[in-house]
Amino acid sequence: MNLRWLVSKTVRQAVDLRQQVIVILNSQRDILAPKALAEATAALKAFDEARARHPNDATLEAEVKKLEEAATKWFQPYPNAGTRENLKEFLVSGVLILTIFSFFVQPMKIPSGSAQPTLYGNVVTDLRTNAQITVPDRWGRFLDWFRGLDYHVWVAKDGGTLHIEPVTTSFGFIKQQRFLLGNDAYTFWWPVDHLAEQCGVSPGQEFKAGDTVLKLRVRGGDRLFVDRLTYNFRRPERGEIIVFHTVDIDHTLRVWNGYPVLTSNTHYIKRLVGLSGEKVRIGNDRHVIINGERLDATTRRFEHVYSFTGKPRDSVYSGHVNDLVSVQTGLPARKLAPLFPDENTEFEVRPNYYLALGDNTMNSFDGRGWGDFPREHVVGRALFVFWPFTSRFGLVYQ
Repeated sequence: MNLRWLVSKTVRQAVDLRQQVIVILNSQRDILAPKALAEATAALKAFDEARARHPNDATLEAEVKKLEEAATKWFQPYPNAGTRENLKEFLVSGVLILTIFSFFVQPMKIPSGSAQPTLYGNVVTDLRTNAQITVPDRWGRFLDWFRGLDYHVWVAKDGGTLHIEPVTTSFGFIKQQRFLLGNDAYTFWWPVDHLAEQCGVSPGQEFKAGDTVLKLRVRGGDRLFVDRLTYNFRRPERGEIIVFHTVDIDHTLRVWNGYPVLTSNTHYIKRLVGLSGEKVRIGNDRHVIINGERLDATTRRFEHVYSFTGKPRDSVYSGHVNDLVSVQTGLPARKLAPLFPDENTEFEVRPNYYLALGDNTMNSFDGRGWGDFPREHVVGRALFVFWPFTSRFGLVYQ
């Protein structure tokens, strides 16, 4: 019968009908009259005995019809059967989705640019000061949406002082932030972090009617699936891009360039560099040294990270910089690596802890600032970028 199930539609229908009858019989067992229960049970038994004789399709169809007639006669009809069935399918699908997200994969959005250019976070470009980028027409904006690009242009209808409301959340997940100017307003849905600073405007700023208050291009962060299954069978390996929970992370800095950067009870994504018990240094040549061994472009999973040429730059593979090198770049007072002030400073990863660094070494607040984190806080590894449709779409190259 198993082989026939593969090739015979009649056999598959018979198996499905039998399963449905068993489900209804068990669910109505307590409310059926004794005679109805006995007749329905007998009909199911007769059907099983007929199937056991391996009848041909025509005979099996006749047995299916008998079982359908018995079920119709003895089972009690459900009110709003269609609605009930749809609700059941919805609940089953919901449980399946929750199971997948809990044990197999978890969706995540990259919030910042610390993993660029491997994975892109939110990037806001002020087009008022960047004439090389123009706002496309409606069709062009629609196409750009698939590439994760959105545009915001606000020409003031009223003059006055700019007021920026804090981010609010409705229904537990709908975030919005409003910019007010007199009787005019502009609303951002699901705004990026520190939006006002990135827009180039500030509360209290004066505008006149007809002024361009905002002209932005917002590149949304990559959406990806996190593999929650693999690390149940093995430990994370050096060079893998991991996601971890930030609860109980020991850190020395809570504010970086004026921003609160280490957020508690959230998820971070970084590249795993230092393992439990290892001694880590960051050389002035921008290469990490583990227990005296230097990582370079021949090290597995670091081929891109150490493929740099020239001076370190933002959002370009530039190796890893210590604090001395970051100061030498001439960038404004960035305390990138307080735990790695120079190439002679050695950081020892605690037992059962990990050290993780961002690929965008010139714009990443990572283990160079807050140290290592407990191994049990690892959630999983970056697996698959499912949005937007760019060159990064697909499996994440570690």
